[in-house]
Amino acid sequence: MLHFLDLFGVAVFAVTGALAAGKKKMDLFGVVVLAVATALGGGTLRDVILGAYPVFWISNPTYIFVGTAAAVSIFIMARFMRPPSKALTFADAFGLAIFTVIGTEKAMSLGVPGSVAAIMGVMTGVAGGIIRDMLSGEIPLILKAEIYATASLCGAITFALLTRHFPAMLQMPALVAITVILVLRLAAIHWNLSLPIFPPDKR
Repeated sequence: MLHFLDLFGVAVFAVTGALAAGKKKMDLFGVVVLAVATALGGGTLRDVILGAYPVFWISNPTYIFVGTAAAVSIFIMARFMRPPSKALTFADAFGLAIFTVIGTEKAMSLGVPGSVAAIMGVMTGVAGGIIRDMLSGEIPLILKAEIYATASLCGAITFALLTRHFPAMLQMPALVAITVILVLRLAAIHWNLSLPIFPPDKR
């Protein structure tokens, strides 16, 4: 199930990259590059830091094919229909949830402590979006006053704790953690929730 979710997450994050490229009127090559960088960036950074070589998409090129296919599909679909205005935001929420869990699970499988695994999960979830936003000239979501990385961290901690207490039930912790991230992120989008910001200097 986790491998299927991983491929699904790659496709979803590739879609967010393709949509972001579309907003900037990029050509097909630019769409594919931005989509693949978005889909594979977080996992690549995770594997490099953890020393998990070869990097996941080198040992299994299926990830590249899935990301490219998703990008080309969105490029073609945009010729016939306009993507919903909130498509990028909601697709990003799903990608964030899936990649956070996948990143946490991989780090734990390599034997790192739960706290480090949670950080690796957050990195996997948010780094691709940071790359996407920087390449498309946008302020990364993680730097805005939104519940974004916080939702990812809550899900990563949930997965790490449940996996430690229920080691034989890997699917249940994954589904619960994904749900936690989606609920927090979508609630933040719907009700415009955000963390407290640093108070201005009243002087």
